[in-house]
Amino acid sequence: MTHYILYLSYHDVNSLGLGYESIINAVEDAFRQKGRGLAEMPPKPGIHPRPDSFIHAMPAYLKGSDVAGLKWVSGYPENPKRGIPYITGMFILNDPETGLPLCVMDAAWLTAYRTAAATAVSAKYLARENSEVLAVLGCGTQGKTNTLMLSKILPIKTIKAYDISESTLKSYEAFVKEKTDLSVMGTSSPREAVEGSDIIVTAGYILKEPNPVIEANWIKEGASAFPLDFDSYWKSSAIAAMDKFYTDDVEQLLYYIKEGWIRPVDKISGDLGEVVVGKKPGREKETERIMCMNLGLAILDVAVGKLIYEEALKKGMGAKLPLI
Repeated sequence: MTHYILYLSYHDVNSLGLGYESIINAVEDAFRQKGRGLAEMPPKPGIHPRPDSFIHAMPAYLKGSDVAGLKWVSGYPENPKRGIPYITGMFILNDPETGLPLCVMDAAWLTAYRTAAATAVSAKYLARENSEVLAVLGCGTQGKTNTLMLSKILPIKTIKAYDISESTLKSYEAFVKEKTDLSVMGTSSPREAVEGSDIIVTAGYILKEPNPVIEANWIKEGASAFPLDFDSYWKSSAIAAMDKFYTDDVEQLLYYIKEGWIRPVDKISGDLGEVVVGKKPGREKETERIMCMNLGLAILDVAVGKLIYEEALKKGMGAKLPLI
């Protein structure tokens, strides 16, 4: 008997046209399963062949939806200078009954959109429902996908964007104008972007020795912050000034603090899965300043990876390759 795997390139995955709402729903369900104790997900091991680089193995099994897989993903800050994406990798979806690989797919699209969907789920439970002004600091792939996903959850009207690269900022502005009807304004400093914003997304590079700039007094009352780059943009005093601090996985957060990738956090209010299932409260007051630092979970990859695989089968996308 010959067993085949389905191979999906970036082009294949991108061409499927998965709806943003379906991705958000899959990610929310993954957090719900985690909150109910239905997720098997060991802390992700990693290696760091170059300064500020990482290559991580991310396995997970969601018991409720019976889906298993692993992402092998890397992040290299110097890659854009080489014409290569910062984040690259592949995802393997396994048959939970036999363990056989079912699908191997590019992980760049998957990572970009599941990460943005996690921000959207965080905003659903933690942001003010009337949040209209979005600050985006770091306008690359994650800045773009987070903008799209957040606009599906919140009544965003205005975006204030900042990036150290003028060309990246211009590309982001053009993207927003093409994909949405939102008003977007480029800013000349992080402070200009942050002050007065209801939602703050930071999507720079993850650096072990960053030069953080965001101050506590820049953050308005009732704002919600969603750093995707650990604490690279955030001064410790700004994080300490938050009324509540959440993360996608407390154990993983404590590991990265121990390893020196994140500075110690004074208070942890809970993880997002606990909020989704009601074990921990989310936003309780309009005036609360809340941060949710999502570090990236393998359960999100398997949840969205399954969606991609099923859609590819329906549409006949990809190439079948013999394995055994």
